[in-house]
Amino acid sequence: MRQYRRQFRIWLGAMMLLLLSQGVVLQAKTLAYEEHATEVIYNSLKSEPSKSFLKKLYKRVLFLPVWMHEKGLSPAAKDLFAVMRADETLDVHSKLYIDARAMYDEAQQLYLSPSPFLKKMEMEFRISLLYKAYVDYAYFGSINWGAFQARIANLIVNDVSTEWELHRPQVDAVGMVEKALLGVSLKKQLIDAVPTAYHYRALQKSLIHYMHLKAQGGWKRVVLRKTLKPGMRDEGVYSLRERLRITEDYAGCFGSSEDDRYDSCLQEAVKHFQARNGLTPDGVVGPATLRVLNIPVEDRVTTIRLNLDRIKWLNPRQPHRHIIISIPFFRLYFEEDGKLILTMKVITGKPNHPTPIFSDEVEMIVLNPYWNVPKSIIQKEMIPKLLRNPYALKKDNIVIFSGWGKNAKEVDPASVNWAQYRYSKKVPYRFAQLPGYKNALGKVKFLFPNRFSVYMHDTPTKPLFKRDKRAFSHGCVRLEKPMELLKTFASFEKSVELEKAQEILKGKKNVYMKLSERVPVDIIYLTAWVDYDGKLQFRDDVYHYDRMQLQSYKRW
Repeated sequence: MRQYRRQFRIWLGAMMLLLLSQGVVLQAKTLAYEEHATEVIYNSLKSEPSKSFLKKLYKRVLFLPVWMHEKGLSPAAKDLFAVMRADETLDVHSKLYIDARAMYDEAQQLYLSPSPFLKKMEMEFRISLLYKAYVDYAYFGSINWGAFQARIANLIVNDVSTEWELHRPQVDAVGMVEKALLGVSLKKQLIDAVPTAYHYRALQKSLIHYMHLKAQGGWKRVVLRKTLKPGMRDEGVYSLRERLRITEDYAGCFGSSEDDRYDSCLQEAVKHFQARNGLTPDGVVGPATLRVLNIPVEDRVTTIRLNLDRIKWLNPRQPHRHIIISIPFFRLYFEEDGKLILTMKVITGKPNHPTPIFSDEVEMIVLNPYWNVPKSIIQKEMIPKLLRNPYALKKDNIVIFSGWGKNAKEVDPASVNWAQYRYSKKVPYRFAQLPGYKNALGKVKFLFPNRFSVYMHDTPTKPLFKRDKRAFSHGCVRLEKPMELLKTFASFEKSVELEKAQEILKGKKNVYMKLSERVPVDIIYLTAWVDYDGKLQFRDDVYHYDRMQLQSYKRW
């Protein structure tokens, strides 16, 4: 305790000199309150574990009172309560919100009449714990990442290999309080700490809007007698129109009678809704569209909250150039200074071969690539074919080499006993598909070397891009417009000469182009997102991660 008293007196002396230089008279009574509070706080926390938030917080601030000053709440306390009161994402029925309102009133009451000193110190600790809970809610979120990672590990045991890399939010709750004691506004710090990447703040506004819709009763179910097509009449048209009006998909049209006829005005609203929800925008209200229309507003609020909490744990970088691959949206976005310069459809991993969620950088572009077949595909798909017919892979231009070195020789598949490698830990052969238009990687691939062996590439399976849901790969990302991506790289990358590259692509020569400027790429999993036009988008939970994370989602 002596060392903290000594540090406190040194700090106090410095503050006195500062205040006296500014013409402020520091009252001895205030100093006595501060020192008494420091002693009580120190003694109260002696038995606390070193990892406890209270112990870490007060040790950092030399056991000074943070929230409860002698004659009233501190500026930091007023900032905290003001921020919580203004945070419209807080459910007014939640314990966190109710506790904050009650605690503010109770703290104010302590100053209206003489109150025991220890009552103020008890309130000091309670506000600290409230502050910690709010920081956890607002900046770290409600997903139990440990429980989710355990479920992911269980999937890996069951032969579904996947992973979700986390980037812990860079929010220092203790550090913000320390700065507040030195005069930096806690309110400003809390506002500045709100994420901005991945259109977080726009999605936060959408949450508030949907919470208001929920408070107003949400929307009623749409009931139709059969699939609704243009020109048809149905009593359900009235509820359909009102449903779309509530979510601002329908704004009305001049001359529309708004009766039970499914007119062109309402059709456009349905198409708008379908596009926002990843459905074919054909204007036909069939079972799939009806199912999404009837998702309750409560579920939409939960989905938005869940995705806000995911964004908090994504890589927060906002570089000059940035590639984002959204798995549920099956789409690639190429940003430059936050503005969209290229987008295209993609094909991602199947639910039993999910594309991992992680961050990396594109380092190299390969023209006329070989496809080196992963061990899992060799064992699960190719060895069974070879056991039936040793030359079954020849029609797919797949050759087998004795190893991975430069001097590895081509092997006659009939000379190998493939049964011994069906379930072995190692397969000492390299299976490679020769370059060409039939190659599984198409004519170009974009490498960001990673432990998952995932990359972006062209594909001969072009018809699959016509599907709304495109989870068909073994984990890699297939590109709808690989040549457009190549052109985009060529527009700023000196090592990529477009005309020369196009000439090479006419043949089968395998060429590597190393980039002088690496481009960050983030593979993300968001089922709710505000797009570049400011529209709220929803998508299906293709890997069931929503469901898994909601199983242990914290309620505040």
